[in-house]
Amino acid sequence: CDLKYTVDTLVDGSFFNSGQCCCAIERIYVHADIYDEFVDAFVKETKNYRLGNPLEPETTLGPMVKAKAADFVRDQIAEAVSQGAKIHIDTSLFPADKAGTPYMAPQVLTEVTHKMRVMTEESFGPVIGIMKVASDEEAIQLMNDSDFGLSASIWTKDPDAALRIGDQTETGTWFMNRCDYLDPALAWVGVKDSGRGCTLSKFAYDQVTRLKSFHMKLDTA
Repeated sequence: CDLKYTVDTLVDGSFFNSGQCCCAIERIYVHADIYDEFVDAFVKETKNYRLGNPLEPETTLGPMVKAKAADFVRDQIAEAVSQGAKIHIDTSLFPADKAGTPYMAPQVLTEVTHKMRVMTEESFGPVIGIMKVASDEEAIQLMNDSDFGLSASIWTKDPDAALRIGDQTETGTWFMNRCDYLDPALAWVGVKDSGRGCTLSKFAYDQVTRLKSFHMKLDTA
């Protein structure tokens, strides 16, 4: 992959709107060969964010919707750390971060596992867990180890590899080299516990149309 582009876009995909997007990046799997370089670059880019009042032009990370939502994410992080996760962001770098408020600093976690809620529940906040993998097969298995299946993204210069991996991911939508883009010609749809409803494209009309079947037998002789 183009590592700089991948890191920059995944940081944005993780923290855009403070992580409060249905297609926000929740967890990242990186091959061991580039893992350390990826994490270093990801942490460096995250530290460039500025948490504060969204009405101020220098702010690049606003508050969460309410303090309770931020507390939920803080609890996930604290629990993960107690189970062995490593935090990479010193929250003192973000003076607006205050417990009991919706203002929460972004956080990057490594040494995470799927025994941690932060890697299995939808955080819907500015936190990301990054795991090292040894192969595409391991990454696919971990990607599919989820109750959710809205979207996934594959980062590579090889479109054949992207299609091969994407075909094995249990999601309604997958991306190559992007993570938060809508196309009106494509159905926006999920599977598993993300599989309720479909928007965009001609298929969305099926979701807002009540079908009625007329089954008529004319020849009764």
